Amino acid sequence: MKARKKMIDDFIQKESSSGLLLMGATFLALLFSNSFLASAYDGFLHIPVEIRVGALHLDKSLYHWVNDGLMAVFFLLIGLEVKREILEGHLSSLKQVVLPGVAAVGGMVVPALVYVYFNAGDPMAMRGWAIPTATDIAFALGILSLLGKRVPVSLKLFLMALAIIDDLGAIVIIAVFYTSDLSTTAMVVALTALAGLIALNRFGVVKKAAYFLLGAVLWISVLKSGVHATLAGVALAFTIPLRSRTADGASVSLLKEIERDLHFWVAFFILPLFAFVNAGVNLTNISLQQMLEPVPLGILLGLFVGKQVGVFGFSLVAIKLGLASLPDGSNWRQLYGVSVLTGIGFTMSLFIASLAFVDDSLYHYTDKLAILLGSLLSGVVGYVVLKKPAALTLDQKTENR
Repeated sequence: MKARKKMIDDFIQKESSSGLLLMGATFLALLFSNSFLASAYDGFLHIPVEIRVGALHLDKSLYHWVNDGLMAVFFLLIGLEVKREILEGHLSSLKQVVLPGVAAVGGMVVPALVYVYFNAGDPMAMRGWAIPTATDIAFALGILSLLGKRVPVSLKLFLMALAIIDDLGAIVIIAVFYTSDLSTTAMVVALTALAGLIALNRFGVVKKAAYFLLGAVLWISVLKSGVHATLAGVALAFTIPLRSRTADGASVSLLKEIERDLHFWVAFFILPLFAFVNAGVNLTNISLQQMLEPVPLGILLGLFVGKQVGVFGFSLVAIKLGLASLPDGSNWRQLYGVSVLTGIGFTMSLFIASLAFVDDSLYHYTDKLAILLGSLLSGVVGYVVLKKPAALTLDQKTENR
């Protein structure tokens, strides 16, 4: 129990610190892209990086290496977290999963409907329907960390579980809706590598190098197949064993070891670098009229309005129907405040936007600015709501009587 509590505390601490670092990276990206450093920033994004091994040739800009390569490591970490939570964590029982699960569904469905309302009838714009459905756990927990003990731990755990289910939904969305024409040869290689990884798991192999070697083959083949390469990270994660035994009979958790090793690099290097290369928006060329067009309006309102309505509304219904209960020690206002914070889409929203609109300039970067504004509004309003002194819960009122 103590080990599990320490893992949760470490997770929250790392994610909270990462959220603050993300804010700094976003500020720098905006500063660079709106100053005399704009050309240097653009040149940095387009630095060519090439890998050639025999007939294998990978030639991409730094921007694409971050989004296709380093983000695969981020999705590997997400996959590890999802698997661990399902097997022994906060998603391991129906009672634990009901409230965050229902809330996550609401937090994906309602924002998507808000976006569709503004963009129905435009096939190109409709590619972005999933942009406002995501929640950035690092940013959201970063805001919660500023509130200290004003927010009960139960609500932080609720937000963690909700965000993990949300990430799982994003994985499914990317796999189903953002996959281009498939290469049969590359898919055969990918499936063979995946079968090899499953075999390693079944035979109790505990060598990290074996998984990473086949994982690299899986990533390259998925990259070449037409399926987005980040999904290779999720597939690799699901094959890594949670519990195994070494040759001398000692019990080990390869999954937890890799998760612990990756968490630092993802939180303090990969995500801030992703924010820096994706959040650079030249504000001088964007007018208010452009921001009122269907795509940015659908994204902004989807994040700020759709998210809080979906998460809080679905949670309210689930609790009133007796399917779930309020997190321990919390009240309705606090649940609403956390619901508002789920509108901080940022990292995942920017990532889905890069898949939906391959040409960044298609909507004159208003889609990215809408993500930043929707996330900012959600963060500020959520913080203000949660900063107020907590009202007495029903149990506390009863005790006082």
